[in-house]
Amino acid sequence: MKILVTGGAGFIGANFLNLLVPRYPEHHFVNLDKLTYAANPMSLASIESASNYEMVVADIVDFDAVDAVFTQHEPELVVHFAAESHVDRSISGPAPFIKSNIEGTFNLLEACRKRWKPGEGLFHHVSTDEVYGSLGATGLFTEETAYDPSSPYSASKAASDHLVRAYNRTFKIPMKLTNCSNNYGPYQFPEKLIPLMILNAHERKPLPVYGEGLNVRDWLYVTDHCEAIWAVIEKGAVGETYNIGGHNEVRNIDVVKTLCSIIADETNADVAEMEALITYVKDRPGHDMRYAIDATKISDDLGWTPKETFETGMRRTVQWYLKNTEWVDRIRTGDYLKWIEKNYGTR
Repeated sequence: MKILVTGGAGFIGANFLNLLVPRYPEHHFVNLDKLTYAANPMSLASIESASNYEMVVADIVDFDAVDAVFTQHEPELVVHFAAESHVDRSISGPAPFIKSNIEGTFNLLEACRKRWKPGEGLFHHVSTDEVYGSLGATGLFTEETAYDPSSPYSASKAASDHLVRAYNRTFKIPMKLTNCSNNYGPYQFPEKLIPLMILNAHERKPLPVYGEGLNVRDWLYVTDHCEAIWAVIEKGAVGETYNIGGHNEVRNIDVVKTLCSIIADETNADVAEMEALITYVKDRPGHDMRYAIDATKISDDLGWTPKETFETGMRRTVQWYLKNTEWVDRIRTGDYLKWIEKNYGTR
């Protein structure tokens, strides 16, 4: 089978390809990636010479480029990871989110419609639980929860979800859609909470926490997420949506304190010294208070459950970042440093 993976040099896409390319030599994987600031081909070093893998550098916002990829490779399956994903960036500059997440998804769907007869192929759309908005102290997001996005990022992902479903209903393009909770693990760009806290704590820099750190997220180890996506692709029902969660609801402040404890343990450092670095900063606009996923459907229908607990996944993540200093050094340049300075340097 010919599989087109968009955004495969990004965080989740890279983990997906590193997991599946060696496992399925009979499938041919084409990685379509623009290589933006958050993409790193170094994340794919272990598979870059694999005979069943190749990278194409192109922008999904450019329909002619997308069309050329479809003409050359004729994919039977599209796994769509490519997206602008950082909420803070969407607040300071929404335009790239509209272009990549909405127009880019539209271009991919149009390319599928141009080549696939009704009922042919499969479009798997990777989305987020942020499209559902914010929960109170109780309750869980289900596949039937009404959309209520709070940020330009989540609104753009909600729009892309609707496009995918509309193309399924109107043009009979087979689709499957997954909405996941917050991912963490290897290869995540250091602007996100967990790698930022790991690297800052290790280097004894301030640990910026929004508000009082009471916002709750359900944390999902990235490899568990990738396994869930493949389970949906292989066994999920066409036209269906599946929520993917880690069963790990944790307050942001407790995430940071857990990381301080693990880093101190891994480096023989003083945990109190690290916790003293925690700095509470002004909360961002539209900051949802709580996300929590009900993953009953994917568990009951497909037999998937996460393998990593919060504690095991966090320790594996800390160990990876402490070990892979070359990867960290290469990615923490240019746009990343400017972004951190602009958003956190004066707080």
